Amino acid sequence: MPTETIAATDLRQLAADVLARALKAGATDAEAVVYEGDEFATRVRLSHVETLKESGSRAVGLRVFIAAQKGARTASTSSSDFSPESITRLVDGAVTLARITSEDPFAGLPDPEAFGQHDVAAQHLYFDDVNQQAPADRIRIAREVEAAAMAFDTRIQNSGGGDFDTATSHKIMMNSRGFTGEYRRSYCGFSAQPIAHDTDGKMQRNYWYSSARSTRLLEDPVAVGHEAARRTLRRLGARRVPTQQAPVVFAPEIARSIIGNIFDAANGDAIYRHATFFADKLGKRVAGDNITVIDDGTLIFDHSNGIKTGGFGTSPFDGEGLPTRRTVLVENGILKSYVTNTYTARKLGLAASTGNASRSLASNPGIGAGNFFLQPGTLTPEQIIADVPNGLYITETMGFGVNLVTGDYSQGAAGLWIENGELAYPVEEITIAGNLKDMYRNISAIGNDLVFRSSSAAPTLRIEGMTIAGS
Repeated sequence: MPTETIAATDLRQLAADVLARALKAGATDAEAVVYEGDEFATRVRLSHVETLKESGSRAVGLRVFIAAQKGARTASTSSSDFSPESITRLVDGAVTLARITSEDPFAGLPDPEAFGQHDVAAQHLYFDDVNQQAPADRIRIAREVEAAAMAFDTRIQNSGGGDFDTATSHKIMMNSRGFTGEYRRSYCGFSAQPIAHDTDGKMQRNYWYSSARSTRLLEDPVAVGHEAARRTLRRLGARRVPTQQAPVVFAPEIARSIIGNIFDAANGDAIYRHATFFADKLGKRVAGDNITVIDDGTLIFDHSNGIKTGGFGTSPFDGEGLPTRRTVLVENGILKSYVTNTYTARKLGLAASTGNASRSLASNPGIGAGNFFLQPGTLTPEQIIADVPNGLYITETMGFGVNLVTGDYSQGAAGLWIENGELAYPVEEITIAGNLKDMYRNISAIGNDLVFRSSSAAPTLRIEGMTIAGS
């Protein structure tokens, strides 16, 4: 029997043993999660290997419930030590903690009929070539992407480095209501971070990257290095602009954070606590009629070379063992759904979870996105910019200036000024501000350039009438 199969069998047996021990110790219901992962990371700077790291980890998490008069008592524990003594402490600790916690009328595993999962093989989440790639090849790619950036222009005289990272993981979940689920994931990616100098000696840096589930889907390192260089060079000579109100165009990598606030605002826990400006907005307008926002934990991409892969947020089941699903949060500007796990769905009096439970080993499930995105439009980024007489193209934001209770939005920013529909000069040391309630209604243009480089994505978008604070 192959070593990998023996290891997988051992992990499944561990989950079953932990579950059985918890029930024997007095738990009414229990859920065990076993995780193992391997990671590799290297950074090359000025062609020399600066860091090289390879690690593996295993851990087990246990969540127990003890039935009470008004719901259940619950507790969670975890351990990275698989010795018999540690497993005993894990189980005893969880049950002991549960007995002294308060009763919760909403606590408990999902109903048995709610459990389920998608075909793991059909989701294409794991590619073994990530593990088979030799460390020397990974270092070579890190060197190649950095070298391509450095050679692009003489103004690039330094580097933050070239990186290459891989990660694989294996997750097994079992609970006392009959659910057993298991899947593997793989990831690989590399990046370059060149540093450029202008004539006054002022430095600017930027980056670009490629990421994928399989090494066969990574982009050309030279092309990625050149793009990192272009993004760095266009920041040279940055200046401030006068304070004003103007249209703001968000590059895709920034637009996704603007749209990502919709997920946070629709979080069932925040809704229940009235800690979001989406509270009591279900079925009401929260954005312009051109806005449709979707969370989909089932996305599968068919690449041009015939390889299929699941999205970075795709999985066969969520953190509670419910099948992942496609949920339309906002449709043509109307808030259609919150995002919930079983606990928050019960608190809100909803029929069922949206399959968005996200669980770390040592805690109760939270709420997490699958593949979260803004439905693209038909305009190219160039067309969106060309329609702006004077405005700002944002390529970077800084800080944490979002208040989900009020919707107030304020971020430090850098980018490029737009004059007569063209990118004119770089801008920095400014702040952009508005209110998300207005911003979502004032999105006047949406690009056709939706690309998933992570589990969340948005195309280029333009928002009218934002405040730009500068000189």
